[in-house]
Amino acid sequence: MGIQFREPWFLLLLIPLAGFAVWAWRSKLRMEDNRKRLAVGLRTLILLLLLTALAGMQWFVTLERQAVFYIVDRSDSMPAGSQSYEQWLKTSAEARKDQDLIGVISAGGNAVVERSLSLQALRQFSFSGEVNRQFSNMAQGMQLAAGLMPEDAAPRIVLITDGQENVGDLLRQGQLLKNKGVAVDVLPIPAPARKDVAIENVKLPENLYQAEKYALEIQLSSTFAATGELRVYEDNRELTRQTVSVERGDNRFALQGLAKEPGFHRYRAEIYFEGDEQAVNNAGYAFSRVSGPPKVLIVEGTPGSSGNLESVMASGLIGYETIAPEMLPLEIADYTGYDSMILNNVSATRMSGMQMEMIEKAVKDHGIGLVMIGGEDSYGMGGYFKTPIERALPVSMELEGKREIPSLGLILVIDRSGSMDGDKLELAKEAAMRTVELMREKDSVGVVAFDSTPWWVVEPQKLTDKKKVLSQIQSIQPAGGTEIYTAVQDAYQQLLKVDAQRKHIILLTDGQSSTNQSYDQLTANMVQNNMTLSSVAVGDGADVALLEALAKQAKGRFYFTNDQSTIPAIFSREAVIMARTYIVDQPFVPAVGQPGDWGTLFGRGVPQINAYVATTAKQTAEVALTSPEPDPLLARWQYGSGRTVAWTSDVTGKWSRDWVAWDAFAQTFTQIVKWTFPQFQDMPLELTTRLNGNEMKLGIKSQDAEFKGGLRASVTDEALQTKTLQVTPTAPGEYEAGMDISKPGVFLTRIDLLDESDPDRTLGSFTTGFVLSYSPEYRIGSGDPTAKLKQLADMTGGRMLSMERPEEVFQGDVTAKKQLHDLTRWLLTLAVLLWVLDIAVRRLSLPWGRLAALPGALLRRGRGTAAPKAPDAEAAMERLRERKRKVGAFYRGADAIQDAADRSRDSSSLLERGTEAAPAEVPQQTSTEQRSKPGTTVSKPAVSEATDKSAETMNRLLAAKNRRRR
Repeated sequence: MGIQFREPWFLLLLIPLAGFAVWAWRSKLRMEDNRKRLAVGLRTLILLLLLTALAGMQWFVTLERQAVFYIVDRSDSMPAGSQSYEQWLKTSAEARKDQDLIGVISAGGNAVVERSLSLQALRQFSFSGEVNRQFSNMAQGMQLAAGLMPEDAAPRIVLITDGQENVGDLLRQGQLLKNKGVAVDVLPIPAPARKDVAIENVKLPENLYQAEKYALEIQLSSTFAATGELRVYEDNRELTRQTVSVERGDNRFALQGLAKEPGFHRYRAEIYFEGDEQAVNNAGYAFSRVSGPPKVLIVEGTPGSSGNLESVMASGLIGYETIAPEMLPLEIADYTGYDSMILNNVSATRMSGMQMEMIEKAVKDHGIGLVMIGGEDSYGMGGYFKTPIERALPVSMELEGKREIPSLGLILVIDRSGSMDGDKLELAKEAAMRTVELMREKDSVGVVAFDSTPWWVVEPQKLTDKKKVLSQIQSIQPAGGTEIYTAVQDAYQQLLKVDAQRKHIILLTDGQSSTNQSYDQLTANMVQNNMTLSSVAVGDGADVALLEALAKQAKGRFYFTNDQSTIPAIFSREAVIMARTYIVDQPFVPAVGQPGDWGTLFGRGVPQINAYVATTAKQTAEVALTSPEPDPLLARWQYGSGRTVAWTSDVTGKWSRDWVAWDAFAQTFTQIVKWTFPQFQDMPLELTTRLNGNEMKLGIKSQDAEFKGGLRASVTDEALQTKTLQVTPTAPGEYEAGMDISKPGVFLTRIDLLDESDPDRTLGSFTTGFVLSYSPEYRIGSGDPTAKLKQLADMTGGRMLSMERPEEVFQGDVTAKKQLHDLTRWLLTLAVLLWVLDIAVRRLSLPWGRLAALPGALLRRGRGTAAPKAPDAEAAMERLRERKRKVGAFYRGADAIQDAADRSRDSSSLLERGTEAAPAEVPQQTSTEQRSKPGTTVSKPAVSEATDKSAETMNRLLAAKNRRRR
């Protein structure tokens, strides 16, 4: 324990403080001695307290225990056999002292605390934290450990790593730790030499023209000489396959290619070498845009139903490709290869939720056009309610009460067995809630969840309180086995009691019933009572035969899906199909609404339409053609960077026979599709990328020297997460942006050119992309990382440890740690209290001597002893009596003097009148003493002298009183 000061040079003020104390003691303060001592002492003590507070007085306790954090590198670059460090941790911790604290942190791309600092040993410890193993960021682990170090222990970090960091800066963080007094010991885990061939870079021009030749450059790095195979793909089409030989170090290859198809293309290079021990770095990617005629992707729900559309595209010299919904791309980069997409009567149940998200992102963020064609499997009939596709379209699937729809009684029978746990049950709940949102107040709904027994989540009821029903559905949790018959039977019995024009049951399960029951009578009763049942089988484990038979016998529909993300679309499609009024089957001639630049197409009138799917136009949509209802027949709008069109009738001739036969049909639909093409021309921009750790630096260069506006960049990753980047100009026509990357993948980048005078106005857009093929964690390293680790240990005062001696972690001298306690607040508080006492001592006339002696007297009385009488107490009493006599005499003398003064004034007045009176006639104005001596007279000079003495005496009396008041 000891005392120290933060600013000790303030203690030099003790010299003038001592001088002040001496001066105050010698000064002529008009106080009694005890009172003067108390006042000077208090004032000096207050100044002393303020001075020590100013100097930052602290008291401290010296501690000799340690706080040790183990930081373990758990990235993929650590050698495969390095798990022995877990045993090394436990062994080294056994050598600690009882008061030492130990903790463990795992580090990869991020850092997590495996175990906080504790006095407990590591005997039962095991790693359980989740870290991003594709990056190594030891600096973050060190920063986390430093922030968790306690104040009452000597801090130390033990770093266990191979030294192959690719994010952060170990040495920079080490300098910060050095300044904080944190030593870093290092246990290096050397990576063994292994055979590895990696693709370092794939490069080709970012912009090409159709039929242009190009050179594709591929850079390989290898740790050994070998011969293998190199394959190159454009999108998913193989361009070349050849045998190549590599030497140790860098190797470069150049291949010639021809740009055939216009659009945005992704190129992939792959290598295959015998003996290659790491395959994760055997692929590389590059992007290029081939300029040429536009291209449209036609997705048809029924094979061969797109003949009319294909003829329209051919007549307009528009390239196209026709596919089934199941052939839709699985990566968003593939959608950007088209200028527009046409969904021709495609059900949402045939697309995954992720594919619909990709289409919506391609429209919104990258300017791709979208046209939806109507039919029995399209719009609300196709299950698009509350899907990403509906968000992009200019129409909504809800009819918003415009027409009378038959009342619906719907029971949802949902499997909640243990096999449904996870995403399947969550999507089933979302599907149920989406279905409820489609229904109206006059509809009735019930939800029964079943495992071994049925559980009524929502008793059949009118939808007067949707929020309550939705919250009840959200409460479903997985449990138990699977018993289908009882749940379906209960649903049938309850639906009998529901008053509705149409009654329907939707059954969803991913398993097989635990009992075999006869469903024939049950389904027959359903048909007899005008009920229908549709079934949904999720996954290969479902009883497909039973569920299909149930749907067939109960006049419903059967769905099988291996993609659980389609469950919500199936449910909403079923709810809509039950209200057949979504299809308006009445011939009419469309009315022209807000055609805009399409007005010339309809200037001479339009043919008749026989049927269409009812929808509701969104608020900002332009409705070019309407029905008598009125419902939108042809609507359009701008959605983000792209444009979308809704045509609610078909193009096969079933509903639009007169339109297909119309001589202006091809021209009209050509203009409709072309309107959806990206409205901006690609601007002359060049994008370069550079990876710095996990930060991707984007360099953008404009080839237009006169462009002075700004840029806006947005990047979409494979998870469809879009980030808007801050673009900063670095030189005339050159810009830079950066973003953190947590995992490798394909990243689409859209760059918008902004007007200099109006930053909200876009002048043009440029779509490109970049790929992080694999993390730098898997690159072939160069150099010895041990040198950097040793530099870190030397910088911070740490040591290089070894696997053979784990006990040396807690050996050696321990730097004493001071636990400081600041006294500034206490010193200032005491100074304020003493200041109040100082004011009282100087301003109040109290017996301070007696008050000072009072605590001692009380203490002696508490001990049962009487205070000893002072030896001169009797003399003191005599002095007190003598003082009282003098005071009395003083006041009597004052009275006599006053009497003499009065007589003098009377005598003076008689003399001035010139009259003489006999002594017997003169009033005898004498004092008490004079009356005691008859015959004594007072002359005028004597009276004057007495008067002067009286005045002097009164002045002394007043001065004495003033002194007493002090």
